[in-house]
Amino acid sequence: MRIVSPALKKVVYPAISKLGLLRRAPLSGVAILTYHGVIPEAYESSDPILDGNLVTADQLRAQLRLLKSHYCLISPEQFLAWRTGECELPRRAVLLTCDDGLLNCLTDMLPVLKQEDASCLFFVTGASAQPSSAMLWYEELLLMVLKTHKKRIDVSYEEAAINGELRERGQRRAFWWQSVKSLSKYTLEMREQLLCEVRTQLGVDLRPDLTRASGAFCRRFRMMNVTELQRLASAGMTIGSHTLSHPTLSHAPAQLAYEEIAHSRVKLESALGVPVWAFAYPFGDPQSVTTDILAMPQRAGFLAAFLNTGGGLGTSLPGFTLPRVHVTADMNLSEFEAHVSGFYEMLQRTARYDSSRSVPAHA
Repeated sequence: MRIVSPALKKVVYPAISKLGLLRRAPLSGVAILTYHGVIPEAYESSDPILDGNLVTADQLRAQLRLLKSHYCLISPEQFLAWRTGECELPRRAVLLTCDDGLLNCLTDMLPVLKQEDASCLFFVTGASAQPSSAMLWYEELLLMVLKTHKKRIDVSYEEAAINGELRERGQRRAFWWQSVKSLSKYTLEMREQLLCEVRTQLGVDLRPDLTRASGAFCRRFRMMNVTELQRLASAGMTIGSHTLSHPTLSHAPAQLAYEEIAHSRVKLESALGVPVWAFAYPFGDPQSVTTDILAMPQRAGFLAAFLNTGGGLGTSLPGFTLPRVHVTADMNLSEFEAHVSGFYEMLQRTARYDSSRSVPAHA
């Protein structure tokens, strides 16, 4: 059960935040936050749901200032030292992470982090170890499906194929997500070949917009290349792995899933010349992983692995299923603090407990 009541967002969270109640409990552990980047200032939204994973620079700045005032921001290196038993965490510790390695992490997010003297653990794909630049394949696919005027798609490359009707926006989004899951069982190379066919059939090619590095569309959707990734690392940020190509690992064959995890570490370490110890599961929800997949990061040599669900102070912190608070654009500041403090997750646990007790007497 997920609690999304408007009353919580607009009344309860602001009230308890104003009274300081969220900060009174001496909660232990660390709150780990997930960002997905910062929306460039001149960017016009392509899809509100897709873009809702990114925050504005002003939102990020306000969140960091709240954390510095009432919590304790820690560096990725402090977190690693705690994980390996070399130090204790301060009270109300908070670790910042950011997924996907989009160009705006360097151009729009890094300046805010530097201004606020904050560090972040950036999870990037194998694409950021390459000299060329690219989009996340599943974001490109969604934009093409939403932008095309075609009413049907029938595309195949070798054994990979997607086909179906393209009707209203909601149906197109559902079709896209089903396609993401089905295409995750193939290699990146096969997916790239299929995307070439999709561009041709749908008559949509977004790649020219990626060549303008200063353009808002480019900064929103293009991933960093190796030169840009090295600049981010040189600025004091820590780099982790987000697989080679960001598939839904639960839909990939076991060997391919392991290669996505293990080979990404090798590629990033070669590009950066430093150990890459942290891994984040793509998408990171319970449906995107399996028990077998959860065992793979440790086998591949990582020291910690992060999900993208749960999170907040006082939550359990298993080393290879570390929960994170997913920060979104629609979070106001008091709701953000409710997640960080663990209050939101406490409500979730209570709701799940009450739900489990609501069993009919005849059952």
